[in-house]
Amino acid sequence: MAGSTQPASAGAAAKAPQQKVHIADTTMTISNWWKHVDWLNVTLIIGIPIYGLVQSYWVPLQLYTAIWAVLYYYMTGIGITAGYHRLWAHCSFSATLPLKIYLAAVGGGAVEGSIRWWARGHRSHHRYTDTDKDPYSVRKGLLYSHIGWMVMKQNPKRIGRADITDLNEDPVVVWQHRNYLKVVAFMGLIFPMLVAGFGWGDWFGGFIYAGILRIAFVQQATFCVNSLAHWLGDQPFDDRNSPRDHVITALITMGEGYHNFHHEFPSDYRNAIQWFQYDPTKWIIWTWKQLGLAYDLKQFRHNEIEKGRVQQLQKKIDQRRAKLDWGIPLDQLPVMEWDDYVDQAKNGRGLMAIAGVVHDVTDFIKDHPGGKAMINAGIGKDATAMFNGGVYNHSNAAHNLLSTMRVGVIRGGCEVEIWKRAQRENKDVELFRDENGQRIIRAGNQVTKVPEAISTAGAA
Repeated sequence: MAGSTQPASAGAAAKAPQQKVHIADTTMTISNWWKHVDWLNVTLIIGIPIYGLVQSYWVPLQLYTAIWAVLYYYMTGIGITAGYHRLWAHCSFSATLPLKIYLAAVGGGAVEGSIRWWARGHRSHHRYTDTDKDPYSVRKGLLYSHIGWMVMKQNPKRIGRADITDLNEDPVVVWQHRNYLKVVAFMGLIFPMLVAGFGWGDWFGGFIYAGILRIAFVQQATFCVNSLAHWLGDQPFDDRNSPRDHVITALITMGEGYHNFHHEFPSDYRNAIQWFQYDPTKWIIWTWKQLGLAYDLKQFRHNEIEKGRVQQLQKKIDQRRAKLDWGIPLDQLPVMEWDDYVDQAKNGRGLMAIAGVVHDVTDFIKDHPGGKAMINAGIGKDATAMFNGGVYNHSNAAHNLLSTMRVGVIRGGCEVEIWKRAQRENKDVELFRDENGQRIIRAGNQVTKVPEAISTAGAA
Protein backbone atom coordinates (compact mmCIF):
# COMPACT_ATOMS: atom_id res chain seq x y z
CA MET A 1 0.00 0.00 0.00
CA ALA A 2 2.80 2.40 0.93
CA GLY A 3 4.59 1.69 -2.34
CA SER A 4 1.46 2.45 -4.37
CA THR A 5 0.75 5.82 -2.74
CA GLN A 6 4.22 7.34 -3.32
CA PRO A 7 3.97 7.62 -7.14
CA ALA A 8 0.46 9.05 -6.84
CA SER A 9 1.66 11.77 -4.45
CA ALA A 10 4.58 12.61 -6.68
CA GLY A 11 2.27 12.77 -9.67
CA ALA A 12 -0.13 15.11 -7.84
CA ALA A 13 2.74 17.39 -6.90
CA ALA A 14 3.94 17.43 -10.47
CA LYS A 15 0.49 18.39 -11.74
CA ALA A 16 0.04 21.18 -9.14
CA PRO A 17 0.06 24.55 -10.96
CA GLN A 18 3.07 26.70 -10.26
CA GLN A 19 2.39 30.24 -9.09
CA LYS A 20 3.24 32.69 -11.84
CA VAL A 21 5.78 35.35 -10.92
CA HIS A 22 4.73 38.90 -11.77
CA ILE A 23 7.11 40.61 -14.19
CA ALA A 24 7.63 43.47 -11.73
CA ASP A 25 9.13 40.98 -9.25
CA THR A 26 11.81 39.87 -11.71
CA THR A 27 15.14 41.51 -12.48
CA MET A 28 15.14 43.86 -15.45
CA THR A 29 17.71 42.92 -18.09
CA ILE A 30 18.59 44.03 -21.60
CA SER A 31 16.61 41.12 -23.01
CA ASN A 32 13.40 41.55 -20.98
CA TRP A 33 13.19 45.31 -20.25
CA TRP A 34 10.34 45.72 -22.71
CA LYS A 35 8.24 43.34 -20.63
CA HIS A 36 8.55 45.66 -17.63
CA VAL A 37 7.14 48.61 -19.54
CA ASP A 38 3.42 49.39 -19.40
CA TRP A 39 3.05 50.19 -23.08
CA LEU A 40 -0.57 51.32 -22.80
CA ASN A 41 0.35 54.01 -20.28
CA VAL A 42 3.43 54.93 -22.27
CA THR A 43 1.16 55.51 -25.26
CA LEU A 44 -1.37 57.54 -23.27
CA ILE A 45 1.07 59.57 -21.16
CA ILE A 46 4.02 60.01 -23.52
CA GLY A 47 3.09 58.93 -27.05
CA ILE A 48 -0.12 60.89 -27.58
CA PRO A 49 1.27 64.14 -26.06
CA ILE A 50 4.26 63.88 -28.44
CA TYR A 51 1.81 63.48 -31.31
CA GLY A 52 -0.03 66.60 -30.09
CA LEU A 53 3.21 68.60 -29.93
CA VAL A 54 4.13 67.55 -33.46
CA GLN A 55 0.67 68.49 -34.78
CA SER A 56 0.81 71.86 -33.03
CA TYR A 57 3.59 72.84 -35.46
CA TRP A 58 1.08 72.82 -38.30
CA VAL A 59 -2.12 73.70 -36.43
CA PRO A 60 -2.29 77.42 -35.56
CA LEU A 61 -3.41 78.28 -32.05
CA GLN A 62 -6.42 80.59 -32.18
CA LEU A 63 -7.10 83.01 -29.33
CA TYR A 64 -10.49 81.53 -28.45
CA THR A 65 -9.03 78.02 -28.52
CA ALA A 66 -6.23 79.09 -26.19
CA ILE A 67 -8.71 80.62 -23.76
CA TRP A 68 -10.89 77.52 -23.92
CA ALA A 69 -7.89 75.20 -23.41
CA VAL A 70 -6.82 77.10 -20.28
CA LEU A 71 -10.39 77.20 -18.95
CA TYR A 72 -10.88 73.48 -19.55
CA TYR A 73 -7.46 72.81 -18.01
CA TYR A 74 -8.68 74.34 -14.75
CA MET A 75 -12.05 72.60 -14.98
CA THR A 76 -10.50 69.15 -15.38
CA GLY A 77 -7.76 69.97 -12.87
CA ILE A 78 -10.37 70.87 -10.26
CA GLY A 79 -12.11 67.63 -11.17
CA ILE A 80 -9.00 65.88 -9.85
CA THR A 81 -8.09 68.09 -6.88
CA ALA A 82 -11.60 68.72 -5.55
CA GLY A 83 -13.30 65.61 -6.92
CA TYR A 84 -10.97 62.64 -7.13
CA HIS A 85 -8.74 63.82 -4.28
CA ARG A 86 -10.60 65.76 -1.61
CA LEU A 87 -14.14 64.46 -2.17
CA TRP A 88 -13.65 60.78 -2.98
CA ALA A 89 -10.16 59.84 -1.78
CA HIS A 90 -10.39 61.69 1.56
CA CYS A 91 -14.11 62.40 2.04
CA SER A 92 -13.18 65.89 3.25
CA PHE A 93 -16.58 67.25 2.19
CA SER A 94 -19.88 65.99 0.85
CA ALA A 95 -21.39 66.88 -2.51
CA THR A 96 -24.86 66.86 -4.00
CA LEU A 97 -25.61 64.50 -6.88
CA PRO A 98 -25.32 67.20 -9.61
CA LEU A 99 -21.90 68.23 -8.30
CA LYS A 100 -20.76 64.61 -8.10
CA ILE A 101 -21.78 63.99 -11.70
CA TYR A 102 -19.98 67.14 -12.83
CA LEU A 103 -16.77 66.25 -10.96
CA ALA A 104 -16.84 62.66 -12.23
CA ALA A 105 -17.21 63.98 -15.79
CA VAL A 106 -14.51 66.66 -15.77
CA GLY A 107 -12.26 64.48 -13.62
CA GLY A 108 -12.53 61.81 -16.28
CA GLY A 109 -11.52 64.46 -18.81
CA ALA A 110 -8.13 64.67 -17.08
CA VAL A 111 -7.50 61.06 -18.17
CA GLU A 112 -5.92 59.86 -14.93
CA GLY A 113 -7.87 56.68 -14.36
CA SER A 114 -11.29 56.10 -12.85
CA ILE A 115 -12.28 57.58 -9.49
CA ARG A 116 -12.26 54.12 -7.94
CA TRP A 117 -8.77 53.25 -9.19
CA TRP A 118 -7.32 56.70 -8.43
CA ALA A 119 -8.74 56.99 -4.90
CA ARG A 120 -7.78 53.43 -3.99
CA GLY A 121 -4.15 54.04 -4.92
CA HIS A 122 -4.09 57.38 -3.14
CA ARG A 123 -5.44 55.93 0.08
CA SER A 124 -2.66 53.34 -0.06
CA HIS A 125 -0.17 56.15 -0.60
CA HIS A 126 -1.34 57.87 2.59
CA ARG A 127 -1.48 54.71 4.64
CA TYR A 128 1.94 53.45 3.54
CA THR A 129 3.77 56.68 2.71
CA ASP A 130 7.42 56.16 1.70
CA THR A 131 7.29 52.38 2.08
CA ASP A 132 7.38 49.58 -0.48
CA LYS A 133 3.58 49.41 -0.28
CA ASP A 134 3.30 53.04 -1.38
CA PRO A 135 2.38 52.87 -5.10
CA TYR A 136 4.39 56.00 -5.90
CA SER A 137 6.94 56.24 -3.11
CA VAL A 138 9.49 59.02 -3.58
CA ARG A 139 12.00 56.76 -1.80
CA LYS A 140 12.25 54.90 -5.12
CA GLY A 141 13.43 58.06 -6.83
CA LEU A 142 11.98 61.41 -7.85
CA LEU A 143 11.45 60.31 -11.45
CA TYR A 144 9.78 57.09 -10.32
CA SER A 145 7.32 58.92 -8.08
CA HIS A 146 6.55 61.39 -10.86
CA ILE A 147 5.97 59.11 -13.83
CA GLY A 148 7.96 55.88 -13.46
CA TRP A 149 5.26 54.15 -11.44
CA MET A 150 2.86 54.74 -14.34
CA VAL A 151 5.02 53.66 -17.26
CA MET A 152 6.60 50.65 -15.52
CA LYS A 153 4.46 47.69 -14.52
CA GLN A 154 3.71 47.22 -10.82
CA ASN A 155 2.56 44.11 -9.06
CA PRO A 156 -0.88 45.13 -7.74
CA LYS A 157 -0.48 42.65 -4.89
CA ARG A 158 2.50 44.65 -3.60
CA ILE A 159 0.43 47.82 -3.17
CA GLY A 160 -0.86 48.34 0.36
CA ARG A 161 -4.46 47.49 1.08
CA ALA A 162 -7.05 50.23 1.41
CA ASP A 163 -10.74 50.21 2.28
CA ILE A 164 -12.86 51.44 -0.64
CA THR A 165 -16.23 50.18 0.58
CA ASP A 166 -17.67 53.68 0.37
CA LEU A 167 -16.53 54.03 -3.24
CA ASN A 168 -18.10 50.72 -4.21
CA GLU A 169 -21.38 51.95 -2.76
CA ASP A 170 -21.34 55.29 -4.60
CA PRO A 171 -23.41 54.93 -7.81
CA VAL A 172 -21.59 57.79 -9.53
CA VAL A 173 -18.20 56.18 -8.84
CA VAL A 174 -19.44 52.75 -9.93
CA TRP A 175 -20.96 54.08 -13.18
CA GLN A 176 -17.85 56.07 -14.09
CA HIS A 177 -15.60 53.06 -13.39
CA ARG A 178 -17.70 50.79 -15.61
CA ASN A 179 -17.89 53.33 -18.42
CA TYR A 180 -14.48 54.87 -17.95
CA LEU A 181 -13.20 54.52 -21.53
CA LYS A 182 -16.34 56.18 -22.87
CA VAL A 183 -16.00 59.00 -20.33
CA VAL A 184 -12.33 59.50 -21.24
CA ALA A 185 -12.95 59.53 -24.98
CA PHE A 186 -15.82 62.00 -24.75
CA MET A 187 -14.71 64.32 -21.93
CA GLY A 188 -11.01 64.12 -22.75
CA LEU A 189 -11.08 64.64 -26.51
CA ILE A 190 -14.54 64.85 -28.13
CA PHE A 191 -16.14 67.42 -25.82
CA PRO A 192 -13.32 70.03 -25.99
CA MET A 193 -13.22 69.56 -29.76
CA LEU A 194 -17.01 70.04 -30.07
CA VAL A 195 -16.89 73.27 -28.04
CA ALA A 196 -14.13 74.72 -30.23
CA GLY A 197 -15.72 73.38 -33.41
CA PHE A 198 -19.28 74.57 -32.88
CA GLY A 199 -18.13 77.66 -31.06
CA TRP A 200 -15.71 79.22 -33.55
CA GLY A 201 -15.01 76.56 -36.18
CA ASP A 202 -11.64 75.36 -34.84
CA TRP A 203 -12.31 71.64 -34.77
CA PHE A 204 -8.76 70.33 -35.05
CA GLY A 205 -7.37 73.11 -32.84
CA GLY A 206 -9.85 72.11 -30.14
CA PHE A 207 -8.76 68.50 -30.51
CA ILE A 208 -5.03 69.28 -30.28
CA TYR A 209 -4.87 72.14 -27.78
CA ALA A 210 -7.96 71.77 -25.57
CA GLY A 211 -7.81 68.00 -25.92
CA ILE A 212 -4.41 66.31 -26.19
CA LEU A 213 -2.04 69.02 -24.95
CA ARG A 214 -4.38 70.12 -22.17
CA ILE A 215 -4.54 66.51 -20.94
CA ALA A 216 -0.74 66.30 -20.93
CA PHE A 217 -0.41 69.47 -18.83
CA VAL A 218 -3.06 68.37 -16.33
CA GLN A 219 -1.42 64.97 -15.94
CA GLN A 220 2.05 66.42 -15.38
CA ALA A 221 0.66 68.89 -12.82
CA THR A 222 -1.00 66.06 -10.90
CA PHE A 223 2.16 63.94 -11.06
CA CYS A 224 4.00 66.80 -9.34
CA VAL A 225 1.94 66.12 -6.21
CA ASN A 226 3.51 62.66 -6.07
CA SER A 227 7.03 63.86 -6.78
CA LEU A 228 7.72 67.58 -6.26
CA ALA A 229 5.49 67.83 -3.18
CA HIS A 230 7.59 65.09 -1.56
CA TRP A 231 10.90 66.69 -2.45
CA LEU A 232 10.73 70.49 -2.41
CA GLY A 233 9.86 72.69 0.56
CA ASP A 234 9.49 72.78 4.33
CA GLN A 235 8.03 70.35 6.87
CA PRO A 236 6.29 72.53 9.47
CA PHE A 237 4.14 69.75 10.96
CA ASP A 238 6.17 66.53 10.77
CA ASP A 239 9.43 65.39 9.21
CA ARG A 240 9.19 61.65 9.73
CA ASN A 241 7.96 61.22 6.16
CA SER A 242 8.71 63.04 2.90
CA PRO A 243 5.68 65.35 2.26
CA ARG A 244 6.58 69.04 2.12
CA ASP A 245 4.99 72.47 1.76
CA HIS A 246 6.02 74.85 -1.00
CA VAL A 247 4.29 77.66 -2.85
CA ILE A 248 5.77 76.61 -6.22
CA THR A 249 4.18 73.17 -5.96
CA ALA A 250 0.92 74.83 -4.89
CA LEU A 251 0.95 77.06 -7.99
CA ILE A 252 1.53 74.06 -10.26
CA THR A 253 -1.06 71.80 -8.62
CA MET A 254 -3.95 74.18 -7.92
CA GLY A 255 -3.25 74.32 -4.21
CA GLU A 256 -2.08 70.78 -3.54
CA GLY A 257 1.43 71.95 -2.71
CA TYR A 258 0.93 72.32 1.03
CA HIS A 259 1.50 68.61 1.25
CA ASN A 260 3.05 68.35 4.69
CA PHE A 261 -0.11 69.81 6.17
CA HIS A 262 -2.25 67.55 3.99
CA HIS A 263 -0.52 64.35 5.09
CA GLU A 264 -0.90 65.34 8.74
CA PHE A 265 -4.56 66.37 8.38
CA PRO A 266 -5.80 64.49 5.26
CA SER A 267 -9.52 64.83 5.98
CA ASP A 268 -9.33 68.64 6.07
CA TYR A 269 -10.93 70.08 2.93
CA ARG A 270 -8.16 72.67 2.87
CA ASN A 271 -4.53 72.20 1.88
CA ALA A 272 -3.61 75.77 2.73
CA ILE A 273 -4.87 77.25 5.98
CA GLN A 274 -3.37 80.74 5.79
CA TRP A 275 -5.29 83.41 3.87
CA PHE A 276 -2.24 84.27 1.76
CA GLN A 277 -1.49 80.68 0.73
CA TYR A 278 -2.54 79.66 -2.78
CA ASP A 279 -5.28 77.03 -2.72
CA PRO A 280 -7.96 77.71 -5.37
CA THR A 281 -9.44 74.24 -4.79
CA LYS A 282 -10.29 75.22 -1.22
CA TRP A 283 -11.92 78.45 -2.35
CA ILE A 284 -13.98 76.66 -5.00
CA ILE A 285 -15.22 74.04 -2.51
CA TRP A 286 -16.17 76.86 -0.13
CA THR A 287 -18.04 78.60 -2.97
CA TRP A 288 -19.93 75.41 -3.74
CA LYS A 289 -21.01 75.33 -0.11
CA GLN A 290 -22.41 78.85 -0.40
CA LEU A 291 -24.34 77.74 -3.49
CA GLY A 292 -25.76 74.69 -1.71
CA LEU A 293 -23.81 72.21 -3.85
CA ALA A 294 -21.38 71.08 -1.13
CA TYR A 295 -21.78 70.56 2.59
CA ASP A 296 -20.10 69.08 5.66
CA LEU A 297 -16.75 70.70 4.91
CA LYS A 298 -14.33 69.09 7.35
CA GLN A 299 -11.64 71.05 9.21
CA PHE A 300 -9.23 69.95 11.89
CA ARG A 301 -9.44 72.03 15.05
CA HIS A 302 -7.03 74.94 15.15
CA ASN A 303 -5.79 73.71 18.53
CA GLU A 304 -4.68 70.37 17.05
CA ILE A 305 -3.04 72.01 14.06
CA GLU A 306 -1.07 74.37 16.29
CA LYS A 307 -0.01 71.50 18.54
CA GLY A 308 1.51 69.76 15.53
CA ARG A 309 3.28 72.94 14.48
CA VAL A 310 4.67 73.58 17.98
CA GLN A 311 5.80 69.95 18.34
CA GLN A 312 7.71 70.15 15.08
CA LEU A 313 9.27 73.47 16.07
CA GLN A 314 10.33 71.93 19.38
CA LYS A 315 11.76 68.94 17.53
CA LYS A 316 13.86 71.21 15.33
CA ILE A 317 15.04 73.14 18.40
CA ASP A 318 15.94 69.86 20.09
CA GLN A 319 17.98 68.86 17.04
CA ARG A 320 19.85 72.17 17.17
CA ARG A 321 20.28 71.85 20.94
CA ALA A 322 21.80 68.39 20.53
CA LYS A 323 24.66 69.89 18.52
CA LEU A 324 25.61 72.28 21.35
CA ASP A 325 27.83 71.70 24.39
CA TRP A 326 25.70 72.00 27.53
CA GLY A 327 28.31 70.59 29.85
CA ILE A 328 28.49 67.17 31.47
CA PRO A 329 25.06 66.21 32.83
CA LEU A 330 24.86 66.63 36.60
CA ASP A 331 24.09 62.97 37.25
CA GLN A 332 27.28 61.95 35.41
CA LEU A 333 29.64 64.15 37.40
CA PRO A 334 31.90 62.59 40.06
CA VAL A 335 31.10 63.37 43.72
CA MET A 336 33.77 65.35 45.57
CA GLU A 337 34.21 65.84 49.28
CA TRP A 338 34.39 69.47 50.36
CA ASP A 339 37.86 69.04 51.84
CA ASP A 340 39.14 67.45 48.64
CA TYR A 341 37.71 70.35 46.66
CA VAL A 342 39.51 72.89 48.90
CA ASP A 343 42.80 70.96 48.75
CA GLN A 344 42.80 70.82 44.95
CA ALA A 345 42.08 74.55 44.76
CA LYS A 346 44.97 75.30 47.14
CA ASN A 347 47.31 73.19 45.00
CA GLY A 348 46.85 75.44 41.98
CA ARG A 349 43.74 74.10 40.29
CA GLY A 350 41.22 76.84 39.50
CA LEU A 351 38.16 75.21 41.06
CA MET A 352 35.05 77.13 42.02
CA ALA A 353 31.90 75.74 43.68
CA ILE A 354 28.61 77.34 42.74
CA ALA A 355 25.32 75.87 43.95
CA GLY A 356 27.09 72.64 44.84
CA VAL A 357 28.60 72.16 41.37
CA VAL A 358 32.40 72.30 41.02
CA HIS A 359 33.75 74.13 37.97
CA ASP A 360 37.29 74.24 36.67
CA VAL A 361 37.76 77.88 35.58
CA THR A 362 41.56 77.68 35.24
CA ASP A 363 41.60 78.53 31.51
CA PHE A 364 38.98 81.25 31.93
CA ILE A 365 40.66 83.31 34.68
CA LYS A 366 42.63 85.40 32.21
CA ASP A 367 39.52 86.03 30.08
CA HIS A 368 37.14 86.92 32.92
CA PRO A 369 35.44 90.25 32.02
CA GLY A 370 35.49 91.35 35.68
CA GLY A 371 39.23 90.80 36.01
CA LYS A 372 41.45 88.12 37.51
CA ALA A 373 41.19 89.40 41.07
CA MET A 374 37.43 89.06 41.21
CA ILE A 375 37.31 85.49 39.90
CA ASN A 376 40.32 84.47 42.01
CA ALA A 377 38.39 85.58 45.10
CA GLY A 378 36.00 82.67 44.57
CA ILE A 379 38.57 79.92 43.95
CA GLY A 380 38.34 77.15 46.54
CA LYS A 381 35.26 78.68 48.13
CA ASP A 382 31.49 78.52 47.88
CA ALA A 383 30.96 81.22 45.26
CA THR A 384 27.19 80.75 44.96
CA ALA A 385 26.28 84.07 46.58
CA MET A 386 29.04 85.93 44.74
CA PHE A 387 27.95 84.56 41.36
CA ASN A 388 24.24 85.16 41.93
CA GLY A 389 24.28 88.78 42.96
CA GLY A 390 26.51 89.00 45.99
CA VAL A 391 29.22 90.56 43.81
CA TYR A 392 27.60 90.47 40.38
CA ASN A 393 24.37 88.92 39.13
CA HIS A 394 25.74 87.06 36.14
CA SER A 395 23.93 86.83 32.82
CA ASN A 396 22.28 83.80 31.26
CA ALA A 397 25.26 83.55 28.90
CA ALA A 398 27.61 83.40 31.88
CA HIS A 399 25.63 80.54 33.44
CA ASN A 400 25.62 78.67 30.12
CA LEU A 401 29.37 79.12 29.71
CA LEU A 402 29.95 78.02 33.29
CA SER A 403 28.02 74.79 32.64
CA THR A 404 30.70 73.70 30.13
CA MET A 405 33.32 73.86 32.90
CA ARG A 406 31.66 71.34 35.27
CA VAL A 407 33.99 68.75 36.77
CA GLY A 408 32.14 67.47 39.84
CA VAL A 409 29.51 67.97 42.53
CA ILE A 410 29.99 68.54 46.25
CA ARG A 411 28.63 65.79 48.45
CA GLY A 412 25.43 67.16 49.97
CA GLY A 413 25.20 69.92 47.38
CA CYS A 414 23.99 70.16 43.81
CA GLU A 415 20.54 68.76 43.09
CA VAL A 416 20.50 66.84 46.36
CA GLU A 417 19.80 69.99 48.35
CA ILE A 418 20.53 73.24 46.55
CA TRP A 419 18.72 72.73 43.24
CA LYS A 420 15.76 70.96 44.81
CA ARG A 421 15.43 73.77 47.30
CA ALA A 422 15.61 76.31 44.49
CA GLN A 423 12.76 74.56 42.69
CA ARG A 424 10.65 74.49 45.85
CA GLU A 425 11.17 78.18 46.53
CA ASN A 426 10.97 79.43 42.95
CA LYS A 427 7.60 78.31 41.54
CA ASP A 428 8.62 79.40 38.02
CA VAL A 429 11.45 76.88 37.81
CA GLU A 430 10.43 73.67 36.06
CA LEU A 431 12.33 70.71 34.72
CA PHE A 432 11.74 70.13 31.00
CA ARG A 433 13.06 67.32 28.85
CA ASP A 434 13.31 67.08 25.07
CA GLU A 435 12.10 64.20 22.90
CA ASN A 436 15.30 62.28 23.70
CA GLY A 437 14.81 62.66 27.44
CA GLN A 438 17.61 65.19 27.80
CA ARG A 439 17.05 68.01 30.24
CA ILE A 440 16.10 71.30 28.55
CA ILE A 441 17.83 74.33 29.98
CA ARG A 442 15.51 77.31 29.63
CA ALA A 443 17.00 80.79 29.71
CA GLY A 444 18.08 81.56 33.29
CA ASN A 445 17.32 78.05 34.55
CA GLN A 446 20.83 76.65 34.81
CA VAL A 447 21.47 74.74 38.03
CA THR A 448 23.81 77.53 39.10
CA LYS A 449 21.01 80.08 38.80
CA VAL A 450 19.28 80.12 42.18
CA PRO A 451 16.60 82.52 43.35
CA GLU A 452 18.84 83.82 46.12
CA ALA A 453 22.36 83.22 47.36
CA ILE A 454 22.49 79.83 49.09
CA SER A 455 25.48 78.31 50.86
CA THR A 456 26.37 74.67 50.27
CA ALA A 457 26.06 72.27 53.20
CA GLY A 458 29.74 71.42 53.07
CA ALA A 459 30.80 75.05 53.36
CA ALA A 460 28.90 75.66 56.59
